[in-house]
Amino acid sequence: MSNVSLQRLAWIFLRVGNLTFGGGDPTMAALQSELVHARGWLDHQQYALIYGLARITPGTNLGAFSAAAGWMMLGWAGAVSAVLAITVPPAVVVVLLTGGYEAWNSNPWAMSAIGGTLAAATGMMATSAWQLLVPQIGRGRRLRAAVIFLAALVASLRFSWSPITVLGLAALAGLFWRTPADQ
Repeated sequence: MSNVSLQRLAWIFLRVGNLTFGGGDPTMAALQSELVHARGWLDHQQYALIYGLARITPGTNLGAFSAAAGWMMLGWAGAVSAVLAITVPPAVVVVLLTGGYEAWNSNPWAMSAIGGTLAAATGMMATSAWQLLVPQIGRGRRLRAAVIFLAALVASLRFSWSPITVLGLAALAGLFWRTPADQ
């Protein structure tokens, strides 16, 4: 992490936070590509810890993720810089877009564009889920990963369990269902 600078960190969060559509999950997936794969500023374990904690933190998960990632790399300055870079510009855009929504609501071209954006965002969320799952489906872990994934999906969709309940039960399953690859 010797090549991490406050300026480079802020630029990555500014660029990714302002050019990624679909919400927190696709943005965190794009940040995983930047911070883990491209630059090596975080390793897979650090990213997974930050992501997991951000997902169970009340409020905006992306804000929590940004603060934790910035903190992990550059302490307080990194946390504040990452949060400001990822939240202020989109907040300004939201205020401006909200003012124009009434006019767009009756425009079929605008509604088609919004529909296309929603479809792309759904694909990006699936990509972020896949990127999180891939390190867990290595040799000897495939069955466990598949069972926990499917159980979480059923618990969420069929039984409408809260995300905290699903994550807690998945953590317990992972804790007690250990594989030789975990040893």
